[in-house]
Parts: sequence; C-alpha cells; structure tokens
Amino acid sequence: MLNQGHCICRDGLTKVLDDIREADGLILGSPNYLSNLTASFRALYERLVFQSLTYNAETPCCNKNVIPVLLIMTSNAPDTAYTELLNSYKDTLDKFVGPTTVLVSGDTLQLNDYSKTDWEWSFFDPEHKKERHETVFPQECKKAYEMGKSLIV
Repeated sequence: MLNQGHCICRDGLTKVLDDIREADGLILGSPNYLSNLTASFRALYERLVFQSLTYNAETPCCNKNVIPVLLIMTSNAPDTAYTELLNSYKDTLDKFVGPTTVLVSGDTLQLNDYSKTDWEWSFFDPEHKKERHETVFPQECKKAYEMGKSLIV
C-alpha cells in the first residue's frame, strides 16, 4: 500500500526525502545553467513536490510537516534576470513544502583568471566580476548564512 506524502520510488533518494519530511527547515541551492536551475536540483525538487501532490481539488497537498525553505541560486547573469523563473519555483515550494524565501547571487565570477582561456569574454567585464566576487559575494554568503540560521530560530 502506498503512503500519502511519500514518494513511490524507493531508491537512494528515499532517505533524503524522509529526512526532509522530518526537518525543521530546508535549504536548497543551485547554480543557474542555461537559464534554469541544474538537473540535479530539478530531480530533487520534482520528487520533493510530487510526493505531496494529491490530484484532489479540495486538498491538493498532503504534506503534514510544513517547513520553511530557503532557495538560493547563483548566476552569471544579474540578480534580477530570473525573477519569473524563481517565482515559479517559490510558488510551488510554498504550496507543497512550506513558506519559501529566495536569495539570488548574480553576476558571479566563473573563473579566477579569465585571461587563461581562448574565449573572448565580451558580454561582461572580467575585472568587474573579480571585484564583485571580492567585495559583494562575501556579503551575500553572510546573508545566506543568516537567512539559513533564521529558518530554525
């Protein structure tokens, strides 16, 4: 017999999903590749959400342990480039896992030294990226830490 709120697939992710179900909060993170979060993130996200989906109009979600979620994305693009995408993830996580906050660290540094490649980096200024990585990124990391800490306080 299938248990509502449990993923039907029994595999290596089963224990992770069980642990999340019992957690006080959840922090999910992913870089942005090709204008979306990674396939690894999507695999977890889909299984996490799908286990609580009921296909019942009156009670579409059977999650009995609503927990706060922090979704963090890093991206080479500016912080505001993926608002619609992240709002979609947020809305779904809000409905099936718990109240979700999103943090984006954009305009990230991809390489320590862009000059060591044969590529022409003409979409952005590598020096600006390095400066931002040294000044803004540490502040964003601290913010992510504080946001994560606040999930369980």
